[in-house]
Order: sequence, then structure tokens, then C-alpha cells
Amino acid sequence: MEWDIGMMVYEPEDSKRIPVGADGKKAGFFLLHGGSGDFKGIERHAKLLATKFGYKVMAGTFPGRFYFPDASRDWPGDTIHADGTVRTPIWKQGEVITADEYDVVRDKSMRNRYGTRTLARAKPETNFYYRMAAWPAAFEEGMIEASRRHFPATEFSLYGQGHSTGGPFVCMLSQRIPNMAGVCATEHSPFGYLSMGRDEWGGDMGKITGYEKVENKGHVRTDPFNELYIRTWRDLARYQGPEALGQEGPAALMRLPAIIEDILEAWEKAKPRPQFKAEYVVTHAITGSLTEAAKVSAARLKMNRDETDALVQRFVGYTRELSGPNVKPVPPFLFEISKDSRDHSSEVYEEVIMPGFRAMSPAPKIALTRFGAGVHSFWKAEKDLPVGIAPSVLRTWNDAVLGGYFV
Repeated sequence: MEWDIGMMVYEPEDSKRIPVGADGKKAGFFLLHGGSGDFKGIERHAKLLATKFGYKVMAGTFPGRFYFPDASRDWPGDTIHADGTVRTPIWKQGEVITADEYDVVRDKSMRNRYGTRTLARAKPETNFYYRMAAWPAAFEEGMIEASRRHFPATEFSLYGQGHSTGGPFVCMLSQRIPNMAGVCATEHSPFGYLSMGRDEWGGDMGKITGYEKVENKGHVRTDPFNELYIRTWRDLARYQGPEALGQEGPAALMRLPAIIEDILEAWEKAKPRPQFKAEYVVTHAITGSLTEAAKVSAARLKMNRDETDALVQRFVGYTRELSGPNVKPVPPFLFEISKDSRDHSSEVYEEVIMPGFRAMSPAPKIALTRFGAGVHSFWKAEKDLPVGIAPSVLRTWNDAVLGGYFV
């Protein structure tokens, strides 16, 4: 299969002004968005890194989410159309996923957390089905190739950051991109296996706000590889609720109509972003679904048993660190979390994430900072912070690169 994957690159006009890190090489950043966004979700801090600090920055987009037909890269309309069809990915320019390639499913099994979820379930042996099976490998190869083109290893050291959903994919790439020297892991979810068996990946708001989770407690995700999650305003609501609770306490419920209005207004602004998602199979280490996806791809490619087994191991391997001889070790990670993050509590890092990284062989250098402000989208404006804690976050990245943390 052929794939078109969109990337954006930002850099100083004078390449001589690109900072040199503590290791003596030019420093570059590879940023990956989270949720169901695209490069525009990280455009603000990509430009800040380039204009304020002089770094060359590459902002990635997951396969299928770059809107090629329009130069604005904004997706038209809403995610669910009036005729009941839904927005679908563009994995190749000029290729269209048609309505006869999927069934629309309404899932109420996690209603307290997500509301009613809308899914596009790809029908077997359709192009949609085969694309949904193969995209993880396309992502891996595309990101490695983009890094090779824009950050040659002889010249650059590369530093990764993946917001939220992007985090496990940057974890995976940290060992597969030869010159990725470290990860600035701000609001950055870990390797998928460290999330397995946890609702979301372990961000327990009960430890921050007193919120008691009842539905799906200890829920293990089993998302099939061929289900595309279609986002709606409900996904903004599931963040706004806990954030309002953390910032205002239970009194936030007294202004629920205003909060709902804010959510609906925010959705109008969010609709031009892709707002669909298939990454749970990696971020939650759903190895059964990854195994099936690999086998479907292997059968399409007419692979023999050994080749099929190798592809299965490759797909399942996206969920955890690589180990063994002749394998690049996991590089240093600088973990950072916001005060009122819904998903990233300090307790989860202390109880699960940090011990998980210390158990790796060899164990990478790690550190954890919790900011005294901010939410999961750390660039979100709040009182006296017009772009959230993003300036402080980027300064810590700069200090770490130049000060030798990653060496």
C-alpha cells in the first residue's frame, strides 16, 4: 500500500542560529499531537520553539489525519453527517473511504465517561479494513523516514515529545530513530503496556479531586483494530468536567449551563481538526487486536508463517520498549505534568510509570516535575497565563537540552 503522511517543519531562516546541545550536535524537536488532532494541535509550541529558542522543529500528524484537499488543512463540516455517514481518514491523496465500507455503531458501554460513542466499523476485505490493519507500520516507517530527511544523524540530535495519545508512539520511536537523544515527556502517556488494565492509562482523578470512578473501574480495553472512534462535543465535556472540578470544586456544577455552552462553542472551533481516532490498540497495548491486524496484513501480502510471525512481533512490539543485544537503549525521559491534568496524576507516576521505567534493562535516566498550574492541554489559557504553562514548559526543555540532562 502507498501512504501519504503530512508533516510540517519550522526552523530559523538562518540555520546557523539553531542551538547546539550539550552533546555538541544541533538540536531538533519532533513533536506529535495527541487525541484526535493533527499538527495544528502542536503548532503553537512548535512555532515558539523555533522563534523564541531557534530550534528546528518537525510537527507530525498520524496517518490519515492530514487534510490534503485544502491548503488550510481544515476538515470541512462536522464529524457525523446529516445522512448518518461519518468523517473518515485520508490515507492517500485522491482516495475516498465510501459509506459501503463501514457500519456506524453507537456504543453506550462507557456512557458515564464518554457519553454515547460513535464508531465506524470497517467491513472485512474492504480498503478501509486493510488500511485500519496496516496503518501502525505506515506510521513507524513514515516517522523514521521524515526524521532521516529533516534531521540527519551526522548533524542533529533529536528530542521527542508526544502529547497524550502521541506519547506511547514517541516512546516507541525513541528506540527506532537512531539519533533521538531524549524525550521531553510533558503530559505524555507512557509505553502502552504501562497503561494496560487501566481506565484511560491511569489518570485517577480521585487522587486529585475526590472524584470517585464507578463505571469501568479497572476496565481493560479490547477495541478491535477495525473500529475508528468518531469524536463529538462529548470528548470536550469529559475533560472539561474534571478540570472544572479540580479548579473550582463541586460548586462548578452550579454553573453547568454555562459550562455546556462553553463546550458547544469550543466544539465549533474544534471541528476543523480530524476528530477521529484509532490509536487505542497501541496506547493501551491491546495486543490481541494488534496481532489480528498484523495477520490481516500478512494474509493480504501473502506472507509465509515465519514472515507472519515476524510481523505480529513487530506490531505487538509497538506497545513496549525493545530489549536485548544490539538494541538502542531507551533514552532519558523528562516527565512533566500539569496541576489539574485529568489523566496524569503524580500518584500514577510514582506508583506505575516511574517504577515501570526503572525496571527496564538498562533503566533510562528519568525525572518528574509537576507544575503549579495548567491542565492536560498545557497551552490552554487560564488566569494570568494567556497560553497556559507552555512558555515555562518549553523553557525546561531548552534548559534540559543545553544543560546536559540528556547526555
